[in-house]
Amino acid sequence: MAGGGFVVNGPATDYGGRLTASVIITCMMAASGGLIFGYDIGISGGVTTMESFLKPFFPKVWRRMAEAKQNEFCLYDSQVLTAFTSSLYIAGLVASLVAGRLTKAVGRQVVMLLGGLTFLLGAAINAAAVNIAMLILGRLMLGFGIGFTNQATPVYLAEVAPPRWRGAFTTGFQFFIAIGVVVANFTNYGTVRIPGWGWRISLGLAAAPASAILLGALLIPDTPSSLVQRGKLDRARAALRRVRGPAADIEAELKDIVQAVEDSMKSEEGAFRRILRREYRPYLVMAVAIPTFQQLTGIIVIAFFSPVLFRTVGFGSNAALMGAVILGAVNLGSIVVSTFTVDRFGRKFLFMIGGAQMILCQVAVSWILGAKTGPEGDAALARGYAVAVLVLMCAFSAGFGWSWGPLSWIIPSEIFPVEIRSAGQSISVAINLGLTFVQTQTFLAMLCRFKHGTFAYFAAWDVVMTAFIAAFLPETRGVPLELMRSVWEHHWYWSRFLK
Repeated sequence: MAGGGFVVNGPATDYGGRLTASVIITCMMAASGGLIFGYDIGISGGVTTMESFLKPFFPKVWRRMAEAKQNEFCLYDSQVLTAFTSSLYIAGLVASLVAGRLTKAVGRQVVMLLGGLTFLLGAAINAAAVNIAMLILGRLMLGFGIGFTNQATPVYLAEVAPPRWRGAFTTGFQFFIAIGVVVANFTNYGTVRIPGWGWRISLGLAAAPASAILLGALLIPDTPSSLVQRGKLDRARAALRRVRGPAADIEAELKDIVQAVEDSMKSEEGAFRRILRREYRPYLVMAVAIPTFQQLTGIIVIAFFSPVLFRTVGFGSNAALMGAVILGAVNLGSIVVSTFTVDRFGRKFLFMIGGAQMILCQVAVSWILGAKTGPEGDAALARGYAVAVLVLMCAFSAGFGWSWGPLSWIIPSEIFPVEIRSAGQSISVAINLGLTFVQTQTFLAMLCRFKHGTFAYFAAWDVVMTAFIAAFLPETRGVPLELMRSVWEHHWYWSRFLK
C-alpha cells in the first residue's frame, strides 16, 4: 500500500528503561523552550490591534480604523505593521542555521541557554521602545532566541526520551508553545483595558517565558548523544543513568549511541554537505517538506492574526481578543489529546484525521465569508455567521493541534541519523522560520486582495500535504533513533535511495 512501508509495532530495542521521574522532569524543563515561541505568536497579533500601540507607531493604520466605510478585509494592510511581526523570523532563520554548528561544538543545553538570554534581552528592548527602530531591534533579538531554542529543544527531547514514549515527550514542545499562546492571549485581553501603555506590559512579560527556559536549561544535563559526540563518555553514561533509572541496560544503550556516533565520524565531510548525498535524500526531502507544509496549513497566520481575523468578521475589539483566547485554548486541549494518542495510534493516523478536519473547516469558512460578505467583502457579516466562523476556526485549530502542530516537530527531530541530525534540524527550523517570515509579511495583503479566497487557498494546500503524507511518510512510532534507518529501507519509495 502506498506509504505503508515498514512499521515497528513496539520498540525494537527498549534497553529496559522505565518512565522515571527524572526523565519526566528533564523533558518538561527542556520542552518549556516552546513557551517563548508560543508567547510571541500569541502576543503579536493582539498588540497590533491595540489602538494605544497603533497610534504612536502606526498612525496610518490607526486612522484607517476610524473610517467607518473602510473595507474590513484591508483594515490592517500595512507592510510596516507586518514587518513588526515578521522581522523576528529573519533573525530566527539566521540563528537556527548558526545553531546547527554551535550545537555540535557546545551541546544542546548551552544553545538553549543562549536562546533564553537573547529572548530576555529582546523583551526588555520591546517593552521600552519609543520608536519603530527599537521595536524592530527587540524583535530581532527575540528572533535569535527563538531560532536557538527551536533548533535545540526538539532534538534534545527526541534524544533523551525513551523510544516507547518519544512521541509524547516531543509533543511537549508543541504543548508549551500552545500554553504560551493561551497565556499571551489572556495577557492581551487584560492589558488592552490599560490606556496608553498596556501594550508595554504585553511585550515586556515575554521576559517570563525567557526566564523559564533559562532556569530549565541550567538544571538539566546535556543529551547522551551530544556528550558522546564531544568525547565526554563518562558524563554521557551518567546522563543516561539519570534519565533511564537503575533497571535500564545503560551500557547496551550507550554502546549503540557510541557506535552511531563513530559511524557518523568516519566521513570528514560536513553535515550540511553530507545531507545532499543520495543516501540521505529521504531525510532532506522531509526536512524541507514537513515545515513547508506546516506553514501552508494556514495555522501560523491564523494564530498570529486571529484578533485581526475576528475583527474582520464582525467582532468588537474585546470580543476579538476573547475569540483568540478561545482559539488558543482549543489548540492546547487538542495537543493534550495528541500527547496521549501519538504513541498509541501512530503518526500517520493523526496526520490523516487532522488533515481531513482542516480541509473541511477551511472550505466552510471560505464559503461563509464568500456568500455572506459579498464579492468585495464589504457587506456586514451577521452575528450568527460570525460565531459560526469562530466555531469552524476552533475546529480547524483542534485538527492542527493533534496533527501538524506537534508532528511537524516530532518527525524532523526523530528521523535524522546522528551524523546529520543537527544539520537536518537546522534546515527544518530555518525553513519553518523563513516561511513564517514570508507569510506574516504577506498575509494581511493577501487577505485584503483574496478576501474569502484566502481560506480556499490554504484548503487546497491541506489536500496536497495530506496526500503527500499518505504516500511518502513511513510510520516511525516506537522505533529507537539508532534503528530508524530500517524504517526507510523498507519503504516502498525511499528504499531505492538507501539500498
